[in-house]
Amino acid sequence: MTRLEGPGKVHVVGAGLAGLSAAVTLAGRGHTVALSEAAKQAGGRCRSYHDGVLDMVIDNGNHLVLSGNAAVIRYMRAIGAQDRLTGPGRAEFPFFDVELGRLWTLRPSEGVLPWWILDAARRVPGTGFRDYLALLPLLQRHPGRRLDEVVRCDGVLWRKFLRPLFVSALNTAPEEASADLAGAIVRETLAKGGRHMHPLVATPSLAAAFVDPALALLHRHGAEVRLGRSLREIKVEGMQARGLVFDDGEETLGTGDRVVLAVPPWIAQKLLPGLDAPDAFHAIVNAHFRAAPPAAAPAMVGVVGGTAEWVFAFHDRYSVTVSAADHLVDRDADELVDLLWRDVARVHGLSGPAPAGRIVKEKRATFAATPAQAARRPPAATSWRNLFLAGDWIDTGLPATIEGALRSGETAARLARP
Repeated sequence: MTRLEGPGKVHVVGAGLAGLSAAVTLAGRGHTVALSEAAKQAGGRCRSYHDGVLDMVIDNGNHLVLSGNAAVIRYMRAIGAQDRLTGPGRAEFPFFDVELGRLWTLRPSEGVLPWWILDAARRVPGTGFRDYLALLPLLQRHPGRRLDEVVRCDGVLWRKFLRPLFVSALNTAPEEASADLAGAIVRETLAKGGRHMHPLVATPSLAAAFVDPALALLHRHGAEVRLGRSLREIKVEGMQARGLVFDDGEETLGTGDRVVLAVPPWIAQKLLPGLDAPDAFHAIVNAHFRAAPPAAAPAMVGVVGGTAEWVFAFHDRYSVTVSAADHLVDRDADELVDLLWRDVARVHGLSGPAPAGRIVKEKRATFAATPAQAARRPPAATSWRNLFLAGDWIDTGLPATIEGALRSGETAARLARP
């Protein structure tokens, strides 16, 4: 690709994590940045807000990151928010088995050699070390193949750990998911050892950790940040974008100007007719409950055999996440409050009716992580020399995760820098 010459401004359209990553990377290197976002707040699906029913700040969803998520760590250091990701400081994943009524904990060893699979106290109950050898095929790439074509999708290890892991990370029923994307999870976590798997949760909120410090950094660098501003059209001429038509007016692009388009795929396809992009999606349902957990409550617990995948305990609330939740997204909110509170009560040994709760539904939370949809993911570079894509839906090699979104922003920034 031919690089444009000369100084210029980089217009970043979309202030979700991919757009913020691109803007932060560019501004940190001294480039002139203009960030526009259609919503009235930044963060995209990684946002926080005050909920009137619960009378507290809640997150749009619950997001778990790991110590080995390199782009996450770079981004948090860049915005000065490393201390807003908290965790146990070790690879430790509690699970509650609903059928057995039992809590157990997966404890991978820190080093790259997985000696922990030889220790029954560290591995999944009911499994032997040979069961884990079934993951070896996922250390290789398998483009175009389903997960069930590469590994067996049954057995104790699958039911108690691998299926909950994959459905959470892929937001897709694992049996129909891309083996390549599932393998990326294994290659970047279990295969690297426990030091790359320390769980981290945003504290006190997603916005406080990922969004507000980024906006503060952009303002310090003199970036122009405009919220509530929708892009309606991209004017192109030949191999370059020449103008951006927003709902509040048009901006002509100079010779050295660049554009990073960090919007959802269905918006990108409207703005760039003919763009191949994922067009099938799955929902995520989250529930937040106004009840203060005891101080000793684990910050997160995986649920085996329940409705939820994860139960999170914050200082003032419990939160629940259900991935691949298309089967729940149209159900009544009050019904979901009662249903999901049962998982919280089981995990934490609580009794009584559900407290005040709020259901948050994201109907198009992520693209469906199937081989067919993965094949539709475009690269960051486009047919236009000064226009680049960012988002967890482009071809990052990862499923739609925070790590993938931030990596895509870094890639777009590298391509777009004047």
